[in-house]
Amino acid sequence: MRSFRISLHALLLSIPVCLPVIAEEVKEKTITWHDVDSWGVEGQGWDPIDLKARYDRLPSKAEGVVRDAVWNLARHSSGISFRFNTDATEITLSYEVGSPSLGMTNMPPTGKSGIDLYAFDEGKWKWVDVTRPTEAKTKHTIKGLDPGMRTYMAYLPLYNTTKFVKVGVSPEATFEPVAPREEKPIVFYGTSITHGASASRPGMTHPAILGRRLDTPIVNLGFSGNGRMEPEVGSLVAEVDAAVYVIDCLPNMDGASVEERAGPLVRQIRKIRPDTPILLVEDRTFTNAWIFKSRRDRHEGNRAALIRAFDSLVSSGVKSLFYLEGDHLLGDDNEGATDGSHPSDLGFMRQADAFEPVLKKALKLN
Repeated sequence: MRSFRISLHALLLSIPVCLPVIAEEVKEKTITWHDVDSWGVEGQGWDPIDLKARYDRLPSKAEGVVRDAVWNLARHSSGISFRFNTDATEITLSYEVGSPSLGMTNMPPTGKSGIDLYAFDEGKWKWVDVTRPTEAKTKHTIKGLDPGMRTYMAYLPLYNTTKFVKVGVSPEATFEPVAPREEKPIVFYGTSITHGASASRPGMTHPAILGRRLDTPIVNLGFSGNGRMEPEVGSLVAEVDAAVYVIDCLPNMDGASVEERAGPLVRQIRKIRPDTPILLVEDRTFTNAWIFKSRRDRHEGNRAALIRAFDSLVSSGVKSLFYLEGDHLLGDDNEGATDGSHPSDLGFMRQADAFEPVLKKALKLN
């Protein structure tokens, strides 16, 4: 009798331990998963077969050709997005990033490692939600969405690699993958600012904002601290059949290097793409440059060198060349950056405002 009581007691104790596992299994069975890899993404200039990993930004052949720092940063999924249609009232985003370091000193995990979701409504893209990762694997459920079929767009993490992404909806919901657009993209080649520092969300970088405003695919080739107009990167940039090339590297350069590389980079691209518009961008003004002469001097040297390169190229017959000054990119109130250099969301919005009319002119949208 004693042994029976002990066994029964042990059995009763074991039941609560099993119940959560059973509940989780039942819950998972109510979700139909859709792997983004099965229909593809925008924001990559090369076919998936040419990549070392699915969500890289440079082709595998670039490894060992570009500097290691550039190659490693190109593994980050900045600027890559995907679309889908659904009438689901609950959407789950499941994904994994490569580094457990989810945030940075000047950038939250939502920007560095989050996925940012938008929906198309009343003729424009509107923000819906962003994931809030606390570990490398994230499963984020958005509940209570208003009923109705709509198109969604999600941006991948800015400063982390992405290993896989899946979208989950209930089996009763309609789900339609949206294939990547075939239009020529705007290609941005730049620095940490182009890469996305210090946006709070992946959809808040100026390339992403401009992509939504202009209804145009974008390819983000920003490499934090390493946008230096290098010919090895220039040859790869020119491989992408772009609508416009945006060259925005001055924050990582000085006057001497701009003098040396700006003209050759434009000619390198022109040799392969003789008619594609190219936009040269000055470095944004540090928001505290008013009190640091060394920063003002750096801007002056960089910009003078870029203007000389631009004038020389135009004089030599290079067509479809555009120029954007840097003084007002972050606004005029010294409030557009997180650390004097990298834009806040406010700064990114202001940059998009400054870029937009020039890009419209280059794209002949005016």
